[in-house]
Amino acid sequence: MREFKGRVAVVTGAASGIGLGMARVFARAGMKVAMLDVRREPLEAAVEEVRALQGAAIGLEADVSKAESVEAAAARVEAEFGRIDVACNNAGVLIFEKAVEDISMAEWDWIIGVNLYGVIHGIRSFLPRIRKHGEGGHIVNTASIGGFLITAALRTPAYATTKFAVAALTEGLRNDLVGTNIGVSVLAPAAVDTGIYRSPRHRPDAYGGPESGPDRTPAVIREGAHPDQVGRRVLEAIRNNEFHIFTHIQTRDWLKARHEKIIADYDALEQWEAGEPRPIPRLNM
Repeated sequence: MREFKGRVAVVTGAASGIGLGMARVFARAGMKVAMLDVRREPLEAAVEEVRALQGAAIGLEADVSKAESVEAAAARVEAEFGRIDVACNNAGVLIFEKAVEDISMAEWDWIIGVNLYGVIHGIRSFLPRIRKHGEGGHIVNTASIGGFLITAALRTPAYATTKFAVAALTEGLRNDLVGTNIGVSVLAPAAVDTGIYRSPRHRPDAYGGPESGPDRTPAVIREGAHPDQVGRRVLEAIRNNEFHIFTHIQTRDWLKARHEKIIADYDALEQWEAGEPRPIPRLNM
């Protein structure tokens, strides 16, 4: 996509953080923005903020973990704005400072429901509507740099699990849409000043209920990039049809180090094969 004025964007998790940053940037670019979130009052305030930028915006209360909620929201967007051109499946929650064995099944259901099924539901509801008008569009799925490597210090294994899955899902979607006029991107931000570390405070009762206590957002997040910077990065990536949307240049070295470790583990395989009487057959793909 090269032109944005008059186009329609849908953003989930739009009441705050990166979602609101994208909504503000899209509005400034002349787009109409449908803002989805499960939290009514913050969403209403966010919509008013975007409208103050002279942008056309609507707010729709939706729970992305439920397919029927996303589908109903998509239908309302189409009824209000007539079409969907850009879909940003961005809503996300976080479980942190917990070992894998200490995460309850209710917590797993919550984080997988929002972070992974939220993206799946968005693809199923928004993509057919982008296809319908035939003029092309773009899908952006928010993963994280945590969808490409595990940062041990942050202790977010459940979050990383869902974000690795989002990265794989998005790559598969890109393969599906090769040769079409619909672009696909995976957003992989690192430290951004958002409220995601406060998301357990809003966890529904069905998934263990809200957590209380002081804000434990790490300093690296509080001092991170502004959400509007991420929004501008996303807009440029859509314009240039980039697949990976990274936000922090230093994470390139992190990924290099990770992949060097992976490749080094092939040395152990090579040594084992040298002594194996019947080598594993080579793949022909």
